[in-house]
Amino acid sequence: MTVATTNWTREDAQTLHDLPLMDLMFRAQSVHRTHFDPNKVQTSKLLSIKTGGCAEDCAYCSQSARNGSKLSASKLIEVERVLTQARQARDGGATRFCMGAAWREPKDRDMDALVAMVEGVRALGMETCMTLGMLDDNQVIRLRDAGLDYYNHNIDTSERYYPEVITTRTFSDRIDTMNRVQEAGIKVCSGGILGMGEETQDRVDMLVTLANMNPAPDSVPINMLMPQEDTPLADAKPIDPIDFVRVIATARIMMPTSYVRLSAGRSDMSDELQAMCFFAGANSIFVGETLLTAENPEEDTDAILFAKLGLQSETVAGQSSREAAE
Repeated sequence: MTVATTNWTREDAQTLHDLPLMDLMFRAQSVHRTHFDPNKVQTSKLLSIKTGGCAEDCAYCSQSARNGSKLSASKLIEVERVLTQARQARDGGATRFCMGAAWREPKDRDMDALVAMVEGVRALGMETCMTLGMLDDNQVIRLRDAGLDYYNHNIDTSERYYPEVITTRTFSDRIDTMNRVQEAGIKVCSGGILGMGEETQDRVDMLVTLANMNPAPDSVPINMLMPQEDTPLADAKPIDPIDFVRVIATARIMMPTSYVRLSAGRSDMSDELQAMCFFAGANSIFVGETLLTAENPEEDTDAILFAKLGLQSETVAGQSSREAAE
């Protein structure tokens, strides 16, 4: 059995990443089958609970107030509206409900509503995830006590390349928040974005950082950049599809027990590319028409693809939705 390790070096990870593709894919699928059912995929729904007006300057993000974005800032939406969306997601087969706010960090006045959202979604029988930016100790404890299952805080890229993408907070700020969350007993969801002009070594270094966390993130979203208008990366050159698959496969091998999520960018991927990503070890996706402000395949499209590939959606208990219905 392959076990997770927390002492990956860049050299070892680079050697793994650079294997002949057929060898890399075989190893990734072998690791995947050791720890997961290869024909089941965890499905999550992502809702923007506060959109636009973010004080950060993330070069890929249309919600940044510093990027000249035309996206207007909204207030935190009502708790009952969130729960209505969660019920619809649950009834549509999603097992995890993720809530994202365009903030540098939440304000204390928002915490009561955030706690109510977590408690309400958990009462529906779903796993909960939030992404709210940086958190202080008290905020982490309140979210943990409300029952938050996962906290998403992507590192985005390597420490070396990070200042080319974001200048309003440091790479270590991200790591500090994740450490704080893990120490409180909340599971971490953290990954990155490919296609921002980074080099191959940056992709490998990003995976080394994640894999060497103790423990590694329980969920690892790998995003393909979807260039947004009015952002510094609006004209970024797309990542080569095979290079993208290599990162998925490398992540699966380096973090054998983590869910590897095929995240943003799926709307621009062919069925064949998505199938390669699933074979490389991706076993989690977002469902629904949008991811915060980016497009995502509609549910009917995913259902058709799953039928082609013989894939089934997991339930919280680990059964497939088909088994649960029976």
